[in-house]
Amino acid sequence: MNGTLPWLTEAQALPPPEQAWPGDSPAPGLLAAGGGLSVQRLLEAYAQGCFPWFSEGQPVLWWSPDPRMVLPTAGFRLHRSLRKTLQRFRATEGCELRVDSDFPAVIRACARAPRAGQAGTWIVPEMVQAYERLHAAGHAHSVETWVDGSLVGGLYCVAIGRAVFGESMFAHATDASKIALAALVAIARRGGVELIDCQQNTRHLASLGAREVPRAEFLCHVAAARTEEPPAWRFAPQDWEAVLGAPAASPARPPGA
Repeated sequence: MNGTLPWLTEAQALPPPEQAWPGDSPAPGLLAAGGGLSVQRLLEAYAQGCFPWFSEGQPVLWWSPDPRMVLPTAGFRLHRSLRKTLQRFRATEGCELRVDSDFPAVIRACARAPRAGQAGTWIVPEMVQAYERLHAAGHAHSVETWVDGSLVGGLYCVAIGRAVFGESMFAHATDASKIALAALVAIARRGGVELIDCQQNTRHLASLGAREVPRAEFLCHVAAARTEEPPAWRFAPQDWEAVLGAPAASPARPPGA
């Protein structure tokens, strides 16, 4: 690192991810600043494994951490308590999982959600507007937990082909965000998505099966996955089988019963 952070105009391309500041720098993974948040810019960034992350009053900052936290969909850990929660949610009238039903409400709820150790949010109004444009372009999606007609939890993500990048989640009811994450894994498994990007390492994500991989390995995955046919961004009740397994068949009635 030479200490100089590239400042981009809207016309300049992002530097290669390998030029991000290293782990022993003041801001590991920081790649560049500026350049705006147009749909084209966001697609350029995610296609090379970069993402924006900045606070109110800061310029747009672009990041490419090494290592990268990812959740292999085949390795998603469905703990006993979460399995019971999903089974109860699936069987309860008024409980519903929706996709892209109210993306603006989801991203705004994520922006308001408290974060441990953070006084504010990185989902500033500029980011909200940018991801709403990306959603309108078909590359940002919300997975939503609804109970009795009310949105109680959810998450949003970015998707280019089969490259899926988790962004943020919120919960207004116990386990509502975990239900949405399990549904995202179901959508991903059904659609042949192998990894969900988690960006940063957290204990919670690790408990669910996420792990760190070298940036070079992650970039190879993105390069291949973004050219593949995307999953179908919808959810039906039977899709829970992708994480829970098929429900047990009812026992056959004996003849004459």
